[in-house]
Amino acid sequence: MKFSKFCLIALGSVVLSCTIEKTDYEAEIATETTEYFEFEEVLSVINGDYTMSLEALNGTLYKGYNDIRVKVINSQSNESLEHSDISFLPILTDANGNKTSCPHSYSLTYNSTEKYYSGYAVFTSESNTTVSWQAYIDFNVNSQSYAINQPITIEEQTNMNLNMTAFTASDNEQYFIALVSPQSPGVAENDLVAGIYKYNKPTEPEGEFPDLSQYSYSIVNDFTLFLDPRMPEASMGNHSSPNNQDLTQQSDSLYHGVVNYTMTGNWTLNFMLQNENGKIIKGTQVPTDFTPGVEGAKSELYIDILF
Repeated sequence: MKFSKFCLIALGSVVLSCTIEKTDYEAEIATETTEYFEFEEVLSVINGDYTMSLEALNGTLYKGYNDIRVKVINSQSNESLEHSDISFLPILTDANGNKTSCPHSYSLTYNSTEKYYSGYAVFTSESNTTVSWQAYIDFNVNSQSYAINQPITIEEQTNMNLNMTAFTASDNEQYFIALVSPQSPGVAENDLVAGIYKYNKPTEPEGEFPDLSQYSYSIVNDFTLFLDPRMPEASMGNHSSPNNQDLTQQSDSLYHGVVNYTMTGNWTLNFMLQNENGKIIKGTQVPTDFTPGVEGAKSELYIDILF
């Protein structure tokens, strides 16, 4: 009888502890999680007879993965420019004048139904007093080239479900992993989508700016991103979940898997990145032991999220 009473008290303490943590997480969610659904204008520039507008979800560019759209309108005829070659190059300049870029689609794809050009950019840093970004956008009309160079502001990504990471792998290449969705996961099995990219090291000295060979990035193909999600907080005891699925590349070039969140709170997505030859080039396995009161270990490669 005494043993049963002790168990009930202990169980009640555990439930209360988890409930308190969960309540705190839910309070944080109310201010931290932002969802983006509508494309809105980021900037608009007139060059000759053409008006070019850059659009992004929520009308804002964030650190991490961004879908972008470019529209070009002839101001005389009010007609959209169709099937042109439009290029997009984001350039970051630091306090010392050094210039870099980020994973992006250089040649934009035309959507004939909606009459816009689409692409993406994975901005690696938000704008601040020491870092600035410029958008270089070129297009052609009847063999005439139009070039636009405009400052853009990259905001901090407050939705941790859209976090990213950059790293150098064992093959000495620089990689980027950016979460694309879900923006607002649930206590359920969630479709997890990420982009994986690589910086293409220049093979020739830099030429006249902007020399595209110095700012080349590519989508990583045929890799596997092994997934082990855990709650690293000491109160959660390295808690994990069943029915997760590793991320593999699909027809949209992004990597798709499943992450099962069994409760709200802080989660760590522990990864191991395997190349097309079956070799792990970044990431380590994490212990699977249940360790209440001890913070869980993280992989060498991970992204923290919160919902």
